[in-house]
Amino acid sequence: MKRMHVHVAVQDLARSIGFYSTLFGADPVVVKDDYAKWMLDDPRVNFAISDRARAPGVDHLGIQVQSAEELAVLSARLKAAGEVTRDQEAATCCYARSDKAWVNDPSGLRWETFHTFGEATSYGEDEPDVAPAAEAHSACCAA
Repeated sequence: MKRMHVHVAVQDLARSIGFYSTLFGADPVVVKDDYAKWMLDDPRVNFAISDRARAPGVDHLGIQVQSAEELAVLSARLKAAGEVTRDQEAATCCYARSDKAWVNDPSGLRWETFHTFGEATSYGEDEPDVAPAAEAHSACCAA
């Protein structure tokens, strides 16, 4: 089963953790000095926030899958649609280890499709440089 992923850049992590914990009625499952994540079942979403010197707002959206096979299907769909993707194997980002396929939608919004298979001790820095037009975007995360 797939899970929607939303990553939001915030200015005040502690205040934002309080806000989203109240909104979701649940505490985050991961809290670090620069990052927090909720794995919610209602709605089914992997919701993450970070304070990593980015402009506040939606950093990227994504779809988290449960297997490498599901990731391959999503990645193949994106490629078949003619979109430029950037695949990553064993990326370290957001305190997790994941295989990923990044793509930008026609308006430039970054999407991350990924399969997480382990934890990491550091935030990490994967660079999803995907250039659907003349412009490349880069950022970390997901997951």
